[in-house]
Amino acid sequence: MNNSSTSRSADIRARLGHPVIDADGHWIEPIPLFLDYLQEVGGTDMRDRVIRDAKQSVWYDLSPEERLARRLPRPWWWGETTHTLDRATSMLPDLLHHRLDEFGIDFSIVYSTLAFDFVAHPDAELRQAACRALNNMNRDAFDPYRKRLRPAAVLPMFTPDEAITELDYAAGELGFKVAMITNHVRRPIRTHLEAGVDPARADYYIDNLVLESEYDYDPLWSKFVEHRIAVTTHADSIGWGDRRSGNFTYNHVGHFAAASHAFTKGLVLSGVLHRFPTLKFAMLEGGVGWACNLLTDLISHWEKRRPEALMENTLPTNLDMEHLAELMRRHGGQRYEDKLDELLACVSMAAPFMSPAEAAARESKDGFDDFAANPIKSAEALRTQFVEQLYFGCESDDLSTVWAFDKHGNHRLNTLFSSDFSHFDVVHMNRVLEEAYELVEHEMLNPAEFKEFTFGNIAKLHTAMNPDFFVGTVVEDAVKEWQA
Repeated sequence: MNNSSTSRSADIRARLGHPVIDADGHWIEPIPLFLDYLQEVGGTDMRDRVIRDAKQSVWYDLSPEERLARRLPRPWWWGETTHTLDRATSMLPDLLHHRLDEFGIDFSIVYSTLAFDFVAHPDAELRQAACRALNNMNRDAFDPYRKRLRPAAVLPMFTPDEAITELDYAAGELGFKVAMITNHVRRPIRTHLEAGVDPARADYYIDNLVLESEYDYDPLWSKFVEHRIAVTTHADSIGWGDRRSGNFTYNHVGHFAAASHAFTKGLVLSGVLHRFPTLKFAMLEGGVGWACNLLTDLISHWEKRRPEALMENTLPTNLDMEHLAELMRRHGGQRYEDKLDELLACVSMAAPFMSPAEAAARESKDGFDDFAANPIKSAEALRTQFVEQLYFGCESDDLSTVWAFDKHGNHRLNTLFSSDFSHFDVVHMNRVLEEAYELVEHEMLNPAEFKEFTFGNIAKLHTAMNPDFFVGTVVEDAVKEWQA
């Protein structure tokens, strides 16, 4: 590392005694260059279409009243830094490579920004062509800097087949070792389409790809295992439910976390983690606070909602009806006494006009095991799935990172230091490590935990899938020493 770099982040890195690996940097693809790659893949008409679509400004052309009537969320606006050096760095891989020492970062995995517009685009031809163009472009842009920068491939995700095709191309032909997916697809409800509703106006649902999806994505997860690549996800939830405001901050706060929350619940309850025990998943940009909450919620639900617990504690026929009648007479007064037969025939809020036997039979007919696809035997087994298979990208200013290092031993989740440089929430690229290190300076993390956050967990995520992931990089020797 070049210690002549002048920044506090560089000074901190020099004192750490271990490399810093950035799990989630970004670059902002220069659009004219992207269009050249898109034209090579999809032709001039597709290139022109992208230009035409980008020039549309529906939200800005409407009055405030019309926006509210349509519940249109405010678009992403003024999302790039105007600090000129950083703005140039976000577009120029050579300059980014040149400044890494200044950032205090030894090695960075770099994700696309344009991909957010295309990985779940409803037009199949454009979606697939754009992802192919981005992969070709990003391979070419970063190949000269592979010792310190590694781009992530992007996959179209409307169907598992198209994702598999692009993953085979990106990993097999282009040599990518990282791949990014969106963790959901917004789909129109099929019965509305069958009734003749315009697809643009039909109600939609969020397909989280793993639980009750219209498609079986297991072949895609198998393909990730085959290519020895971890599944890394970026996905927003802008436009979901209440995230349709004209107030950008209202929509933006927690939007990555909400999408990852939905996907991770699905991973657990669909049994994907059980069926693919070696596959690792990284949920990026949402922090880890939501995951701490989700883990405790899932454990609580497993303890109370698994079949054995339901049969013991909530099976309607467990009620002692004679004792219940006695209690109603004793403590309910005349009003209960007068309606005792009706009250005893209407004891369930879920099935208010069924007897306990009828209510029990109704649920038993279709089954009631929410954890059937993931046959864990203990809360500890569920906790182990989280710890061994799931990783969570945390940005430098996220104080909830410390929640993953629970001092009471309830959970210790895998946090990933994520710079997110090139995006608006990184005001100064060379201060990201400096800001993250405040967790140590404020005694929220100790140095060993900070090493885990900024080096060990990221190394573990990728070498668990591919032991040779860091071969040929500047951190190769440090990772080998850490593995030993």
